[in-house]
Amino acid sequence: MLAVNYSTIRNNLKNYCDAATDQHETVIVTRKGEKNVVLMSLEQYNSIMKAARNAEYLSKIDRAIEQLESGQGTAHELIEVDDE
Repeated sequence: MLAVNYSTIRNNLKNYCDAATDQHETVIVTRKGEKNVVLMSLEQYNSIMKAARNAEYLSKIDRAIEQLESGQGTAHELIEVDDE
């Protein structure tokens, strides 16, 4: 992980973009008096977002299991649909 100030990244943007994409570096851009931002490859970003979605999905499954175990579930008959 690299941390660079806004002026440095502005002057060397291509090099830091290459580091993010080719070497999978995460670059923290520090900005004086402003909130910091992060530069990373799209591949890394997509991976993080997928992991977050998976964690959210697994959390929903865990909550559903807890509800069933505490008796909050109901049984239903399956409805068969004719393929016409």
